[in-house]
Amino acid sequence: MKKSFENTALLVMDLQNGIVSRYSESQEILSPFQKAVEAARRSNIPVIFVRVAFSEGYPESNSRNKMFSALSKSGGMTVVDPGTQIHESLQPKPNEPVVTKYRVSAFAGSNLEVILRSKGIDTLILSGIATSGVVLSTVREAADKDYAITVLSDACLDGDPEVHRVLTEKVFPRQADVMTVEDWVNSLNCYNS
Repeated sequence: MKKSFENTALLVMDLQNGIVSRYSESQEILSPFQKAVEAARRSNIPVIFVRVAFSEGYPESNSRNKMFSALSKSGGMTVVDPGTQIHESLQPKPNEPVVTKYRVSAFAGSNLEVILRSKGIDTLILSGIATSGVVLSTVREAADKDYAITVLSDACLDGDPEVHRVLTEKVFPRQADVMTVEDWVNSLNCYNS
């Protein structure tokens, strides 16, 4: 008997050219993300891509924000910049939203919550770069908004492997289920067979 996942969405966060290129030139690191996207599509689970980008002139940038204030001086990361486009190995399909956020959390300044409410989604499957950035911030905010959350541990990357380990093994389990892509895909297959 097929289970309906209509209240579930997979968020693929910050898998954009400028961020992916910081982690590796190897396409192999993107394999877990690709597997998660393919599994979601097979199970009719909506896939929502999230990217960080700014408007021309950086009106969203604040001088007090340590992470983003330098952008207005150095340039790049605008909505039309090649570095803010979703990586070619994970191209969204026409019906898959690409949400633009202006801070670290997927919810910050974006229309993500409106999309989720419109689709009746209350369960989020999270993947993204970096574990200590967008994934951590989104887990915290989604938990505060009462979403059920699963983090795909191997579809998250961080520049510091120890920080990734501590977050996925000790911090995230307080607010989310944590599993590998393979375990998540197997759980979907059990319902779809």
